[in-house]
Amino acid sequence: MRKVKIYITLKEGVLDPQGKAVQNSLHSLEYNNVSDVRVGKYMEVMLEESKDVEEQVDKMCDELLANPVIEDYSYTIEEVV
Repeated sequence: MRKVKIYITLKEGVLDPQGKAVQNSLHSLEYNNVSDVRVGKYMEVMLEESKDVEEQVDKMCDELLANPVIEDYSYTIEEVV
């Protein structure tokens, strides 16, 4: 069994209104040294053993989990004992 940890973030240059709202809220709480906030997504997917896990994860991300026009993704694969 494999656990895939997937991180999805907006591409550099894409406006992040949710991140800006979080930044403004932090400033209102007097965390004035926060200069930028980017909000993303995190997912964990459990996969049965397979020799093409990376290919499957790339395909999942490209077809459903991430919007390749505005988002980048990265992932790690862990063996589950």
